[in-house]
Amino acid sequence: MSTKISNTRLFAAPWFKSSLILLLVCAVVGFLVSLLPYNEVLNKNWVDVHIRNSGITGMVIFLLIGAGATALGAPRQMVAFLGGYAFGFIAGCLLATLATAISCLVTFSFSRQLGRRFIQQRFARRIQRIDRFLHHDPLTKTIVIRLLPVGNNLVTNLIAGVTHVRTAPFVIGSFIGYLPQMAIFALMGKGIVVLSAWKIILSVVLFIISAVLSLRLYKQYKAARLLDDESVESVADSSV
Repeated sequence: MSTKISNTRLFAAPWFKSSLILLLVCAVVGFLVSLLPYNEVLNKNWVDVHIRNSGITGMVIFLLIGAGATALGAPRQMVAFLGGYAFGFIAGCLLATLATAISCLVTFSFSRQLGRRFIQQRFARRIQRIDRFLHHDPLTKTIVIRLLPVGNNLVTNLIAGVTHVRTAPFVIGSFIGYLPQMAIFALMGKGIVVLSAWKIILSVVLFIISAVLSLRLYKQYKAARLLDDESVESVADSSV
């Protein structure tokens, strides 16, 4: 009975719906683009020339574009999708996650060094809650925050920048916590570029499994009194 209730809450959760919609939108848009009569000119050839077959230069371009986009608030899942499309599943996942981690460092540092006053005025209550949550074992707690696909990535980085959490645990924990969902979207991107139905279906299945496991992780932390509703709500409410 409790499992049924938990699954019902999962499927009704706003973060689950928005992430699943984004995943499906990536699949549909990517498939439609692949059917365009000028597909070779508009995407595959451009990606081959400027990104995929440009070695280190192509990777650097992707990292810069991906980091810049996510630092400005673009969905990190979209960067992972494009990474899988351009570089394949493994390389695309790692490069997209690295780009997102770089944007995390940039926005975190900006908040800590330059935007402290504005962020404190804008998110005063949430800062206190997240600061209290990340105070003990910040690396593990940051991983938990990133594994729970709630809230807004950009705003979470900005809020964390004005807490007492150290930079290294937060950025490293973010990188690790980003990986599972980034892998799912990179797999979707790879499936689109080779028109592989099983890769696309697998990415959707893995997304649902990841969401269920994230919910179980949250419950375990809450049961162990390592996580409270206010801490999660403070992240979940950090949306723009």
